[in-house]
Amino acid sequence: MSKEKTMQLRKLIAPFEKSDTTASVKQIINSIPPFFILWFLAYQSLEISVFLTVALAIVASGFVIRIFIIFHDCTHGSFFKSKKANAILGSITGIITLFAFEKWKRDHSIHHATSSNLDKRGTGDVWVMTIDEYIEASPGRRFGYRLYRNPLVMFGLGPLFLYLVSNRFNRKDARKKEKMNTYLINVAIVALYGFMIWLVGIQAFAIIQGTLLIVAGSLGIWLFYVQHQFEDSYFVEEEEWDYVKAAVDGSSFYKLPKVLQWLTGNIGYHHVHHLSPRIPNYKLEEAHESSPPLHQATTINLKTSLKSFNFRLYDESKKTFVTFKDVKHLINAKTSNQN
Repeated sequence: MSKEKTMQLRKLIAPFEKSDTTASVKQIINSIPPFFILWFLAYQSLEISVFLTVALAIVASGFVIRIFIIFHDCTHGSFFKSKKANAILGSITGIITLFAFEKWKRDHSIHHATSSNLDKRGTGDVWVMTIDEYIEASPGRRFGYRLYRNPLVMFGLGPLFLYLVSNRFNRKDARKKEKMNTYLINVAIVALYGFMIWLVGIQAFAIIQGTLLIVAGSLGIWLFYVQHQFEDSYFVEEEEWDYVKAAVDGSSFYKLPKVLQWLTGNIGYHHVHHLSPRIPNYKLEEAHESSPPLHQATTINLKTSLKSFNFRLYDESKKTFVTFKDVKHLINAKTSNQN
């Protein structure tokens, strides 16, 4: 994309880069109270059927994702005009979703600054190896990568790793403000969970909270995964990397049914979000519709997104993802040469 077109695109989306306090408050009201109401109903339904309880917890998990999107906007400073208001609400929603506000804010900003850059992988992104890297890797590293990319591990154990490990501990180079925020959120979570267990009992709490967190975590990881791991996604080395191309070509437009679009806070318009993180989630659709160049972004839907389960390695020469099976013959050839 030429500089002229880049400037034109930025001009098109600029009007949407301002939060609307009324819209933000409305989203808080239609997201957080319904979550707690569903949690209460799930608890009450235990007297009727545990299956009904699980079903209500699954519905509540959708609101956890919606609350996470509010948290996500707060980390970008796009939900409210006030930096302090974003920090307060971000920490509160971080407690609900089990994410440390300041820590994730830093990691996610790095993700935005390095997305699709093959020379700057490793912070806030999904582990991606190129074909050449995979072939040259040791058998142990290849096994570790295959294990990491296994759907049962990524979407099953992944949420547990996020909740219990990644979100609970600071990086060694974290500043005092980041550390204190993580400690505060950790203590608040322990206190809240302890109170809830005392109030409803450990069994009821485990059934409801366990169900909704695992479902929300799995779906959240899926959303993040599929919006960067699609067939013709954009991955290049540092000297070729371009922020706008990384946003428009390296992020998909996940076109979801309206109900799911609402629950996921319009995050399917991921290409718009990556182009300008300052656009609050409730303006992403309008920004997309008002900017014809953004219509060129790769569009996926529920059916076509399932193909992403098979995408394992990135082929730099063909600019596409391939399966492990596609490179099996290359691994066999390397092994034969070594023998």
